[in-house]
Amino acid sequence: MIYPDGSFFSIFTLVSLRYILLAGLAFFIWYVLRKRKIAFRKIQLRFPLGKDYQREILYSILTMFIFSLIPWLILGNPEIKKHTTWYTDVNEYGHLYFWLAFPLMLVMHDTYFYFTHRLMHHPKLFKLFHLVHHKSTNPSPWAAFAFHPLEAIVEIGILVVYLFTIPVMKAHLFFFFLFMMVYNVYGHLGWELYPKNFNRTLIGTWVNTSINHNQHHQYFTGNYGLYFLFWDRVFGTLRKDYDDKYDEVMNRNNEVVS
Repeated sequence: MIYPDGSFFSIFTLVSLRYILLAGLAFFIWYVLRKRKIAFRKIQLRFPLGKDYQREILYSILTMFIFSLIPWLILGNPEIKKHTTWYTDVNEYGHLYFWLAFPLMLVMHDTYFYFTHRLMHHPKLFKLFHLVHHKSTNPSPWAAFAFHPLEAIVEIGILVVYLFTIPVMKAHLFFFFLFMMVYNVYGHLGWELYPKNFNRTLIGTWVNTSINHNQHHQYFTGNYGLYFLFWDRVFGTLRKDYDDKYDEVMNRNNEVVS
């Protein structure tokens, strides 16, 4: 089974605890503990309202339910599971494949996210699928899972892609979705954790940042990637003011802002 005993309760417990701990810890550190000391480095200087946090948490709960339901329905049903690429013995595909599967999953997820994300921005789909998430125009860590239920189904769809395309085992899903959650919380943090000038380095040119995704929430256009900027650069959807915004945020000091 995917998690301890394969039950819906065990999956939901794991997903919920992970999210509450990660998003909650990020919120406590940046929005409570260090709020005054680092406020000048916040990507958008203003802070969300209390009602914004409440909305984000409410929709996050719904998302956690859906993110637990889908794997349970697939892997908890032997008749469905037998048609998947699920395996349990690492020796079946070897240790080399076991480790190479992680970067493969990363590229697959980034590609899946970019194109489904752009599709949900289509005028005929936006209000139905994606508007709830974009109500967080100034996102907090709790916005990471603040999806409309229909969008949550789309987001967990990457699991279905994995289970019917590439061999995966419990460890792959366990650690990959943990990484996904960490990066998603970072992307909605409201502060940048990468260093100054990272966006202009050989690696940073292709890596998505919190500033990049924050711009997407603020302006609704451009910057559709998740982990990387590859597809945004290929299709010309990277915002032209991204580098300038990155430099502006990272070069701020308390005196200038005050």
